[in-house]
Amino acid sequence: MTLFDDNIPHNLESTTSTMTEPMTAPLDDTTAEIAVQPSQHADDKPASHGSDDFASALESFTTETEKAADEDKVIKGTVLKLTPTHVVVDIGAKSEGMLLLSEVLDHEGKPRFQPGDEIAVMRDKGETEEGYINLSHQKAQKIRSWDEIEKAYNEKKPIQAVVVERIKGGLTVDIMGARAFLPGSQADLRRTRNLDAVKGQVLEVAIIKLNKKRGNIVVSRKQVMEEEQGEQRAKTLEHLEEGATLTGVVKNLTDYGAFVDLGGIDGLLHITDMSWGRLTHPRDLVNVGDTIHVKVLKYDKDKQRVSLGFKQLTPDPWLDAEHRYPVDAHVSGRVISVTDYGAFVELEQGIEGLVHVSEMTWSKRMKHPSKLVNVNDHVECVVLSVSPGERRISLGMRQLASNPWDALHEKYPIGAQVEGRVRNLTDFGAFIEIEDGIDGLVHVSNLSWTKRVKHPSEVLKKGDRVKAVVLAIEPDKRRLSLGVKQLQPDVWEAFFEKHHVGDVMRGKVLRVASFGAFVEISEGIEGLCHNSEAVDANGQPLTLEPGQEHDFKIIKMHPEEKKVGLSIKAVGEEASHKEVEAYKHPATSTGGSTIGELMSWKRAGNENN
Repeated sequence: MTLFDDNIPHNLESTTSTMTEPMTAPLDDTTAEIAVQPSQHADDKPASHGSDDFASALESFTTETEKAADEDKVIKGTVLKLTPTHVVVDIGAKSEGMLLLSEVLDHEGKPRFQPGDEIAVMRDKGETEEGYINLSHQKAQKIRSWDEIEKAYNEKKPIQAVVVERIKGGLTVDIMGARAFLPGSQADLRRTRNLDAVKGQVLEVAIIKLNKKRGNIVVSRKQVMEEEQGEQRAKTLEHLEEGATLTGVVKNLTDYGAFVDLGGIDGLLHITDMSWGRLTHPRDLVNVGDTIHVKVLKYDKDKQRVSLGFKQLTPDPWLDAEHRYPVDAHVSGRVISVTDYGAFVELEQGIEGLVHVSEMTWSKRMKHPSKLVNVNDHVECVVLSVSPGERRISLGMRQLASNPWDALHEKYPIGAQVEGRVRNLTDFGAFIEIEDGIDGLVHVSNLSWTKRVKHPSEVLKKGDRVKAVVLAIEPDKRRLSLGVKQLQPDVWEAFFEKHHVGDVMRGKVLRVASFGAFVEISEGIEGLCHNSEAVDANGQPLTLEPGQEHDFKIIKMHPEEKKVGLSIKAVGEEASHKEVEAYKHPATSTGGSTIGELMSWKRAGNENN
């Protein structure tokens, strides 16, 4: 053994005598331990006892040297058993070895070795408390695969890695059996929060840091992707021009469109360029990850901006829509949207029509289109109008059923009596439902012949059942006019038949206005005495008050407007005229009056006044 050539004599028989004298040669720790022991027992058979101690020390040294050598050597062992935390391995030594179970788990957390399997390991420092030799499978794997890893690092070539687990700051990946660290910032082109999603995936990575002594490997997927993106970008730019058709992958969705990866460069597919029809959101047509064909609409080389189109790959369906959907044609489609004012019906991809709420049913009582149709319902419609320039088609649903208003004249002729329920009251009248979907209006002026009604609530209440007379029907406008007062005789008609202009009638003042007074001259009949006609016999204005009674002369009559003009002044003038006539033609007189008599009568009248 060359280790002892300089410190220990070759002749072991001279060891005892030599050891009793001071040693001048330097000793290492092992030599010192061997040399001291014989000197302490020089009197008790030093030769034989020293020989045994030396053999023991030599064996111990050899064992330690072999252990140190084994720590740098890959050993083939056999798996004996698996515990919840460790793997017990037979390596052919006096005692079994043990390594951490986590070193042999795959990305699903399952052991890659079972009892009886051969496994490559390396000795690790120390032993366990139970006396097992510490082993490492990962170190052995690194040694075996290190040449390939080192080659990939030096040549800057990508290498495949399997994602094992997520750890703080990134991921642990397996490269040919060696564990490496993939930082989260290097896992993708953009930092991703959900690193768990890539667990178990095989990734192309680049080795960016390598420390063989410490066994550290750091890799980057981002670097590989950037290089690939650069190559793809160069190829894409060769074919990128306005009007070109390219294939891309939907990368991201927003409310206003989708970003499409064309290969190293992104383009925007705006929602208005996705479909000839109307879309509420891009996800109605595409999803992230979809591979689609797009057309380059605009390319700004300076800003590297690309505008894309999808609908431009197909002809505009509106170009011949007027011929394919003529007016009055019966069509069917799917309800894609319901609004307050109607429902949109998709007749084909890119062609939608609107069924306005007024065209859904003949009834006026439908409050909202959702009461009749829902999204995804298949409905039958009639084409009412087509405007290709405005990209609009008007549809109707009620046209598929008979219009009840068309037969209303036959069912309810003018003058016929009907009965219904008061459905609604307004300032101008009351709506009466005479049958389902058919409402008639009783105007406030047709509620009473005699009473001045300001609001229909003075006469009717919602829900009342009333009778009325049909006054007029307008089917095209869906209008039905009704009257309640027509059920009774018209007192005005009777009044105009019996009275004429010039008649003097006794009347009672009902109310006074700034321009005159309204006077009741018959039951239910009112006339107006203007201020200019409220004058006494002497020409002095009279102040009329409600409740006063006077004689009034009818000076105007308007039957069509149901108006009567009254005058007090005219009553006095008529009386004066009669007096003059009586004076001129007295009952006892046999001849005419003279001028002198007339003047005397006039003077006498003035004196009395």
